[in-house]
Amino acid sequence: MAEEAVTRSLGKVFLHRGIYFVEGLTTPEEIDSLENFSVRDTDVFLITFPKSGTVWIQQILSLIYHKGHLNKTENIKTEVRIPWIEYNIKKVDFERLPSPRLWTTHLPHYLAPKDLKKKKAKIIYVTRNPKDNMISSYYFAKTILSVTKNKDWFSSLLDLVSGEKLLGGFWFDHVKGWHSHKDDYNILFLQYEDMVKDLRSAVLKICNFVGKDLDDQTVDAIVERATFKNMKSDPLANYAHIGQQHRKTQKKSNFLRKGTIGDWKNVMTVAQNEKFDKIFGEKLKDLPIKFIWD
Repeated sequence: MAEEAVTRSLGKVFLHRGIYFVEGLTTPEEIDSLENFSVRDTDVFLITFPKSGTVWIQQILSLIYHKGHLNKTENIKTEVRIPWIEYNIKKVDFERLPSPRLWTTHLPHYLAPKDLKKKKAKIIYVTRNPKDNMISSYYFAKTILSVTKNKDWFSSLLDLVSGEKLLGGFWFDHVKGWHSHKDDYNILFLQYEDMVKDLRSAVLKICNFVGKDLDDQTVDAIVERATFKNMKSDPLANYAHIGQQHRKTQKKSNFLRKGTIGDWKNVMTVAQNEKFDKIFGEKLKDLPIKFIWD
């Protein structure tokens, strides 16, 4: 498929096989090469649509796997411990990384490494209700990147619904794609809202899935460090440097914002919500997910 460079988000992005990627951080050739990415049985892949709790699960996985993070004896950012496979900015030789390796990606199922379909490795896929996902995406663009200054909420809503020029593609296609192909993978599905309501249970689910038998004291420590409040103030996990690098205004802003459920009610007008429900109503019925809206 032809690539189209457009001005958007972090600067310029390009369209490749139905998905927009950040130009300068990856290439179409690098994306295509990921189909043959060498997957190990001990690998764990965190897969999400953007703004669905990616950083949160990165923090939890890092705390589960790395004692140096949990006991604060190592000063390594989670994005280094759990790198993005499609954005290998520092050109790390992934083959030389020791097992078990932890990975992060926003790729749709059809661009993911083929070896994952052999049920090699484990996948943790996190969804977030699409209304709050939209709100989070909007504020990320507005506050961190200052790219939606002249766009109203209705336009942003239409962007989400149509998938037009959004990193990660169309929310519905991404979520449905991974859920409809679940039998091809060794995959654990989590919901962002369940994490908000009961973080300890989510941590235990992840531990059980990845085969980590941790004592109660360690689990409690992980849960405490992984609360949204503590994660937001943790320089190893909060991606604060992203806001500093790409923010176009001098106003202080955070990569992580609220971490709540139902914030869409504080932002969307009645008309916008009705428009959303009209467009998404039938599509959501095709998903095996019972969304928590507030």
